[in-house]
Amino acid sequence: MRKHIAAGVAALSTAFAVTALAGCGAPASGDVGTTTLTVFAAASLKGSFEDLAEQFEAAHDGVDVQLSFAGSSDLVAQIQQGAPADVFASADTANMDKLTADDLVVEPQAFATNTLEIAVPPGNPAGVESLQDLASPDVKLVLCAPEVPCGAASAKVAEAASLDLRPVSEEQSVTDVLGKVIAGEADAGLVYVTDVASAGDAVEGVEFPESDSAVNTYPIAPVTDADEAELAEEFVDLVLSDEGQQTLTGFGFAAP
Repeated sequence: MRKHIAAGVAALSTAFAVTALAGCGAPASGDVGTTTLTVFAAASLKGSFEDLAEQFEAAHDGVDVQLSFAGSSDLVAQIQQGAPADVFASADTANMDKLTADDLVVEPQAFATNTLEIAVPPGNPAGVESLQDLASPDVKLVLCAPEVPCGAASAKVAEAASLDLRPVSEEQSVTDVLGKVIAGEADAGLVYVTDVASAGDAVEGVEFPESDSAVNTYPIAPVTDADEAELAEEFVDLVLSDEGQQTLTGFGFAAP
C-alpha cells in the first residue's frame, strides 16, 4: 500500500528521520518484497499525484509509490542535500532549473500549467472582489514566501497591477496559505485555481484578470542516479501520457 509522507518546512534531518522510520518499520501484511518509488512533488500537486500514484501501483505489481509534498524550493534543497528521491515535480521551471544546473535531474519536461486565484472564507466576510482589494490595510492577506513558486507568481501579478501587497504572513507552501484561509486566520490568500477547486466548500474563489500575467509551468524529471531509475522514467511517462493528462485536467490543471 502506498505510503504518503507530507513534507513541510521541517528541518532536513526530520525529513530523513521520517523516511528512515517508514523504511525500517515492520512490513504490513502483503508488503513483503515491495519496491519503493519515491516521488517529490510540489504541494499543489497533492490530489492529482495521489491519484496518479494509485494508477501507477495498479499497473506495477509490487511497487509502492511514496509521495512527499512540500513547497518546490524546500524539495529542491532536500535533493541538493542528498535526500533520496527518484522523481521530482516542480510548480515552476525556476526551481527545476536549480537542479538542472547541479546535474541532479535528467531531461525535465513540462506536464501542466496553473494560474492564481484568490481564496476567501465562505461568505467572503471581507468583501474581496478584485486583486486591488488585497492591498487594503483592512484585509488580512496571506501569501506564499517569494522563493516558493506561488509566491513568485503572486509577486508577478502584483507588479502587473502596480500593487504593493503586504501580507500578514508568508508561507512555505500553497497548501499552508490555503490552510490559513480555511482556518479563518486570513481574509484572503493567493493560491492556485486547482487549490480552490480541491478545497470544495471550505473556501470561495475570486478570479482576477491579472492572473494571466503569471502562468506557472510545471516540469517533471527523474532524479539523477535514482535508486529506481527505470520506474522513475515510467512514472514520468504516465504523467505525460494521455491518461495522466486527463487526470491532471480533472484536478483543474491546464496543458503545458
